Amino acid sequence: MLSELAGSDFARLFSRFDFASRPCVTVAVSGGSDSTALLLLLKDHLQQYAPDTRLAAITIDHGLRPESSSEADEVARLCARLGVAHVIRTWKGAKPATGLPAAAREARHELLAQAAAELESDLVVMGHTADDQAETVLMRGAREAGRGLAGMAPATLYDGRTWFVRPMLAARRQDLRDYLRQRGLGWIDDPSNASEKYERPRVRKRLGAAGGERDLAAALDRASDVASQRERFGEAAATFITEHVTRPAPGLLRVDQAAFDRLATDVALYPLRILLATAGGTPHLPDQSRTSALRDRLRTDRPVRAVLSRALVDRRNAGIFVLREARNLPGAAAMKIGAIWDGRYRLVAKAEETERRSASAAAGHSGLAPVPKSLAKAALSREPAHLEGQQGAGWVQAVPVVAPWARFLPSFDLAPARAVGSLIGAPKIPASPFRQHIGAKP
Repeated sequence: MLSELAGSDFARLFSRFDFASRPCVTVAVSGGSDSTALLLLLKDHLQQYAPDTRLAAITIDHGLRPESSSEADEVARLCARLGVAHVIRTWKGAKPATGLPAAAREARHELLAQAAAELESDLVVMGHTADDQAETVLMRGAREAGRGLAGMAPATLYDGRTWFVRPMLAARRQDLRDYLRQRGLGWIDDPSNASEKYERPRVRKRLGAAGGERDLAAALDRASDVASQRERFGEAAATFITEHVTRPAPGLLRVDQAAFDRLATDVALYPLRILLATAGGTPHLPDQSRTSALRDRLRTDRPVRAVLSRALVDRRNAGIFVLREARNLPGAAAMKIGAIWDGRYRLVAKAEETERRSASAAAGHSGLAPVPKSLAKAALSREPAHLEGQQGAGWVQAVPVVAPWARFLPSFDLAPARAVGSLIGAPKIPASPFRQHIGAKP
């Protein structure tokens, strides 16, 4: 009930995040109960604990219902009464006939990130609740049994530039609605949230039925357990990658065979999956069972040369080498500034030639056994050197990205993402949204 979350307990939801060091914090407000309550609570929190931080609200009009424009205007009027700056961004263009929820979600992320940047903020606060978390876990549980069951992370870095944070994951929707009623405020109910045409409303209906509270509690417990395990494995993978993986040539990763053999069987799987996705430029880690079979082969005395997730694995006396396979490399015709090439490099503009730094030149040298020249040559042939150089009025540089987390980096995976980023020369991850004094990692 509301009494269990009032006052200092609401402040506790926000306490793990660092708002005070930022000049501006933005909040996504659709007009629904969760985001409306978030707007009010965050405004009160900033006034008390971060008075120098500006608050701005962003509403995304997806243009999917005739009422959406007037609803966005209603949010604007609420923000005006509260003295909160507010902007509306509209999802324009044709909408897909299938996969609409996923397309709308992608458009929402991009529009929110763009609006936040215009407001000079790198942080967007989202209103996802414990109810949303349980729904997410149950939906993912119907399709998988892996890392995704950790649910939504408390913070996710989008496109390497904007943090989406979720302080309300411990709050229940009903509590937030009770809070709004006490404040004398209503909210907008989007009918699509009840349409059983989509999976989430069907799961939501299930959680509202008899026994639903038990299912919700079990889903949240499962998410907490998987998230903790994911972070532990991530820390172990980060340590292994930092200490035993090198980049002896552009596009080529070398794993110390003896160190790999010493890893516990379950621990060895995670860094191998990460390295395969990184070298192959894939947005998802490779299949666990296929990676497990590859790991077992790498621990035998027989020669190994295999392809998985677009990555070639070649074991030699000098170590286990991982590089991009030769097939299906994209060309440069469709590339533009900001685009990601082959899942491995982002094209960025440099105004002056003197600022241009080739990512290939950043390759480290391990001092271990010599690298087979054939592998170094093969890896180099799959690098994007043909994309770099002068285009138009400026210089273009291909900057490495950590493939599995180039678009979305959940805070669960910060440790391995930092380790791999350092290994391949990717840009430093922006400052964490977490406060350090509570033990969160930088």
